[in-house]
Amino acid sequence: MLLSDLHPAVYEARVAQLRLARQLSDRRMRFAARQDREPLPHVLVRHSSVLRRKLGDADPRLQETKIVNLGLAVRPVDGLVLDPGDVFSFWNRVGEPSARRGFVEGLVLARGQVRVATGGGLCQLSNLLYWMALHAPFEVVEHNRHGFDAFPDDRRVLPFGSGATVFFNYGDLRLRNPTDMSLQLRVWLTDTELCGQIRADRPWPLAYHVQERGHRFVRDPDGRVFRENEIWRRSVDRTTGRTLSEERITVNRALVTYDVPASRFSHP
Repeated sequence: MLLSDLHPAVYEARVAQLRLARQLSDRRMRFAARQDREPLPHVLVRHSSVLRRKLGDADPRLQETKIVNLGLAVRPVDGLVLDPGDVFSFWNRVGEPSARRGFVEGLVLARGQVRVATGGGLCQLSNLLYWMALHAPFEVVEHNRHGFDAFPDDRRVLPFGSGATVFFNYGDLRLRNPTDMSLQLRVWLTDTELCGQIRADRPWPLAYHVQERGHRFVRDPDGRVFRENEIWRRSVDRTTGRTLSEERITVNRALVTYDVPASRFSHP
C-alpha cells in the first residue's frame, strides 16, 4: 500500500506540490488563446461519442452530472484556433473544475479506483480531443492514460487504450500545431452525443489511420489480469492513397478490475 493511501494528507501535499510546479512551468508556455466561433473552412477530422453508456455498476445518475460538467468544459474549447507553433492545454482552457464554477460530482478513475469527485467525467472530452488529434497534423506534447481498466466494454467503438486521462492541473492533454497553417478545435453537445471537429484554413495533403494491434487479456503468475495492446498510426497521401509512414503511438498494459470470461484470454 502506498504511503499516500495510509496518510491522505501526504497525498494532498504531493498534489499541491505538483500543481504549484505546473503553474510555475506554465509561465514559460505559449498557449493558444484565440477563440473564434466562425469555423475555419476545411474539416480535417470529425468524431462523436455517446453521452450515456453503461459503466459497470456505476450509478447512472452520474452520467447526467457528467453531461453538466462537459457542458461547462466545451465552452472555452470550442472555436479555439491554434496558429503555427501554438500549444493547446486542456487545463489552461477548461480551468479548475470546482463547485464554485458550477462543476458537479461525477465519476472519476483515480489512484486505481472508481471514485466520485467534483468535475468527474471530463475525460470524455479529453478522449475525444486526443482521438481527433491522432487523425490530424498535431504533435502530442503531453498525454496520460489510465493504468487500469475499470469497466467492461459497452458500445466501445475506439480501440482500448486510445484515450487521454486528465487530472487538474498536472495531468494534462497538450497538443502543438507544428504546421504553417491554422488549426481549429470545435466541440459541442447534442442531446445524445459529444461532438467534435478539427478544422483548418486550407486543405491538408495527408490522412491518418489509427488501428489497434495485439489486443489480448493475460493473467500474470499472481493471478492478476491485464489488458494489452498497441496503437499504431499510418500517414497516407490523400491523392494517391499511398502509405508514407507508420508509427507506434502507444503500448498499453492495464490492470483489469472486472471479471473477464475465460474465452477472452490469450493462450500460448
